[in-house]
Amino acid sequence: MGLPVTPLETVLLPERIVDALGLEGYGVLGEFVAGLLAAFLVANIMLIMTAVAGPWAKRKIRARFTDAIAVNRVGPFGLLIIVADAVRLLSKEIIIPEGVDRPAWELAPIIVALSALLGFAVIPMGSGIHVADPEVGAVFVFAVASLSSVGLVMGGYASNNKYSMLGGLRAVAQNIAYEIPLILIAVSVVVFAGTLRMSEIVAVQAEPLILVAGIAIPSWFAIVNPFAFFLFLIANLAEVGRNPFDTPEAPNEIIAGYQTEYSGVYFVLFYLGEFIHIFLGGAIIATFFLGGPAGPVLPGFVWFLIKIWAIFLLTQWARSAVPRVRIDQLLDIGWKGLLVLSFLNLILTALIVGVIAA
Repeated sequence: MGLPVTPLETVLLPERIVDALGLEGYGVLGEFVAGLLAAFLVANIMLIMTAVAGPWAKRKIRARFTDAIAVNRVGPFGLLIIVADAVRLLSKEIIIPEGVDRPAWELAPIIVALSALLGFAVIPMGSGIHVADPEVGAVFVFAVASLSSVGLVMGGYASNNKYSMLGGLRAVAQNIAYEIPLILIAVSVVVFAGTLRMSEIVAVQAEPLILVAGIAIPSWFAIVNPFAFFLFLIANLAEVGRNPFDTPEAPNEIIAGYQTEYSGVYFVLFYLGEFIHIFLGGAIIATFFLGGPAGPVLPGFVWFLIKIWAIFLLTQWARSAVPRVRIDQLLDIGWKGLLVLSFLNLILTALIVGVIAA
């Protein structure tokens, strides 16, 4: 008896939109319109999730972990705090300090938010929600996700504030220290799967690994290689700037770092970018290690959401329970710990794959 698994949809969302709207006869223009509509749909799904996660879910989860009282006055279960926070933040005056590098200062939060949204273009979410499936999807998602560090250092440099500059420099140092182990661990998954295409990485994990009491256990890479999964979780915490690796912000050290001089809609973009990156990290983990949208009974998209919200829960637990490390400790963990272990994991994976192939 096999474990019932929701199959991954192979028809991309733009193709579904072309069929649904009858755009076949418009050629490239029809495909372009369908692509825009698909990107708009996926972006809004992520923005809605971020709107729920930032003002409401983050406070509720942290209150549970710290035995505190979270938002409970504005609307049922405090849900209308989402609207209240949106109105409050978007209506604040945009204060532009003297001496800022205006173009870089204004572009920085846009780059941070946009880089996270772009990553979802190649993530297979199940139920046919998949914008694009290029052969180098794994390379694309890491390339665009790493662009956020460019936005952080731009914001820190352009703000004409020493604390902001320190935050930007910390962000770059942290990104370099942890991006390399993160990619090396992802390469071990690619070596095992034999492909860079995201849909094929998910499909490989749907194959049965072993039978337990007549039930087929899928070959999720978190099961096949739990060591790589654990390393990736740690490196991902550093990439999304959650405790113990939130040194680029460190409010009690450098006054929120790179975003100190931002207010109004610019601060909102930084805030959105931070939480979208957390969900993007969860989506990458789900795709590379947890079978993507695959799962029994429920639709694939539901399973995909369950998995990325589980990773979000982990990041909020770390934020509530794990103390921040110093910047020198952070770099030591990255360069002397994770980098060495990620190389070891890659070598072991290559040896195992070589033995299996032989």
